[in-house]
Amino acid sequence: MSGKGLDHETLNENVKKVQYAVRGELYLRASELQKEGKKIIFTNVGNPHALGQKPLSFPRQVVALCQAPFLLDDPNVGLIFPADAIARAKHYLSLTSGGLGAYSDSRGLPGIRKEVAEFIERRDGYPSDPELIFLTDGASKGVMQILNTIIRGERDGILVPVPQYPLYSAAISLYGGSLVPYYLEESANWGLDVNNLRQSVAQARSRGITVRAMVIINPGNPTGQCLSIDNLKELLRFCFQENLVLLADEVYQQNIYQDQRPFISARKVLLDMGLPMSKEVQLVSFHTVSKGYWGECGQRGGYFEMTNIPPQTVDEIYKVASISLSPNVPGQIFLGLMVNPPKPGDISYLKFVQESKAILESMRRRAHIMTDGFNSCRNVVCNFTEGAMYSFPQIRLPPKAIEAAQKAGKVPDVFYCLKLLEATGISTVPGSGFGQKEGSFLLLKDKF
Repeated sequence: MSGKGLDHETLNENVKKVQYAVRGELYLRASELQKEGKKIIFTNVGNPHALGQKPLSFPRQVVALCQAPFLLDDPNVGLIFPADAIARAKHYLSLTSGGLGAYSDSRGLPGIRKEVAEFIERRDGYPSDPELIFLTDGASKGVMQILNTIIRGERDGILVPVPQYPLYSAAISLYGGSLVPYYLEESANWGLDVNNLRQSVAQARSRGITVRAMVIINPGNPTGQCLSIDNLKELLRFCFQENLVLLADEVYQQNIYQDQRPFISARKVLLDMGLPMSKEVQLVSFHTVSKGYWGECGQRGGYFEMTNIPPQTVDEIYKVASISLSPNVPGQIFLGLMVNPPKPGDISYLKFVQESKAILESMRRRAHIMTDGFNSCRNVVCNFTEGAMYSFPQIRLPPKAIEAAQKAGKVPDVFYCLKLLEATGISTVPGSGFGQKEGSFLLLKDKF
């Protein structure tokens, strides 16, 4: 007699292959300790509000009014909420077919997609088409949707930077594809070498893998580096030469802690490069309300924008998005507020600027504190965190520590992180969860 459909031995093998380190063994042990009453500091994932960051006032005011529209009819509403928040709430409610409880178009509310397109045009200097923008429940859902569209089977490969955010390895496993790693050079501030990329593609092809797309994470997660214009040009030329889709994870574009390399989008660089590349390279770019100085992780608002993607493919992506009916509407409104914040002259403008500037300045200070702190420790080295939300130090474990880990049946960095958790209550992610070169033991730690 065959097993039941949800017996473990009968499950989809791709589901069982998935590994997701930021919610893996360390996180589960930390959750157990928390239940036992131990104070735990979770630095395993970028979750700013969980670590004390205060929400920005204006977006919360607007969404509060959208969630409780009867407040707009109260004669005293102007005593509690600023006039521009009231006006913006009315604007967003007018874009819906029945308030926040009603489904939107499967691509998101057209009015908010238009706001996203206007934001992209201001940022890049080139028009953006709202019809090529899909709103999603956080950037992760968008990444998964695009990977699901690209991967046809185990012979399809996706180039992913290593160390990498485990979303990519997990999603590629889930959809039955093959991860093709390209290694970032820690000694060169987590830089990349195009020759390394070519070698990775050649090795994959020698194993019968068709490399179909390349992921970049800028600023880097977990490595914290920012790509220069020259880096981006080199990567775009590589994608053009190798006929690869470029997946640009740009969710940390507001998180920049130095002035030498400001954030520049892959889309802007591509369009600046001109013909033929500007019309040939297929690009999908991702952004979210979860990072930056917003940190609204639980609201699940995000988008992806497609450049040079054929109309028939866009239709197929729309069809699959329609299975879920609608991205969550409150998350869409947060996204609209992120791309269209208060402007000079608005009642809430000065307070919004004051709050957002304070958060970014605090993050910049902590980026320096974390890097300096790690580099002051014996047997620890850490590149400066130029952007994103993480420091990624290398821990030089002594031979006896590695031997103790092996006796315990643990990978050395996992063993170290478990000991750190038990001793201090700090929950981290071992470097092996991100992929790393053989013999390296790295430890992710949030700056928050």
